[in-house]
Amino acid sequence: MTPYLDRFRLDGRTALVTGGARGIGLATCEALAQAGARVILTDRDAAAAEESAAALRAQGHDVVADRLEVTSSAEVQALADRHPEVDVLVNNAGIARSNIPAERMSDDEWLSVLDINLNGLFWCCRSFGARMLERGQGSIVNVGSMSGFIVNRPQEQAQYNASKAAVHQLTRSLAAEWAPRGVRVNSVAPTYIETAMNTYVYEREDLMRHWIGGTPQGRMGRPDEVAAVILFLASEAASLMTGSIVLADGGYTCW
Repeated sequence: MTPYLDRFRLDGRTALVTGGARGIGLATCEALAQAGARVILTDRDAAAAEESAAALRAQGHDVVADRLEVTSSAEVQALADRHPEVDVLVNNAGIARSNIPAERMSDDEWLSVLDINLNGLFWCCRSFGARMLERGQGSIVNVGSMSGFIVNRPQEQAQYNASKAAVHQLTRSLAAEWAPRGVRVNSVAPTYIETAMNTYVYEREDLMRHWIGGTPQGRMGRPDEVAAVILFLASEAASLMTGSIVLADGGYTCW
């Protein structure tokens, strides 16, 4: 009999999550830890990282915190050198800046989003992926977005949409390069997620009409729902998957 449920386990694995102090990142740390992984929770906010790691340790999980500024390739490389044992990398760190018409977007407003969402993600893939390639095994999960497939309404956010589309194509490119050497690379593409940053939508009729009204399930997603997909992609349950962009969007892109 095939031990299907065992394939979701991550016992003996070390997983590193960027942007892990809150939201999808924190839910992902919890999911990976529950599956048996030792988790390295990283965030640019060192105090928040340690607070979240401590909360997970209080639940009995093996979680340590480390500060990471993903926009610094040197800092990323130094962390990869300190943790060459990472088997699972989840690139979750990212920012969204909306309501900026493209014709009025400043250089900084464009570059700040691309620097974190794309460049920082690549620095992590490069540094941690190189170690995985040396060992001939590893799994990388990038957090993209349904915004890499569609143009969101009504907010203008060309830089965010472009960054997430680039994440999806980078995922496919790395997957194709690294599959022969035992490293899988996949992405999850979430819809709007109900976090502290997004609760204001319930006070905005225009956003409710497009965000919620445009979603067949009629709601935003939850961080744990995205974390569950990440756990699947990280685990051997997804051993035949690489270069996949898995939509977790409540059906938003169906319409």
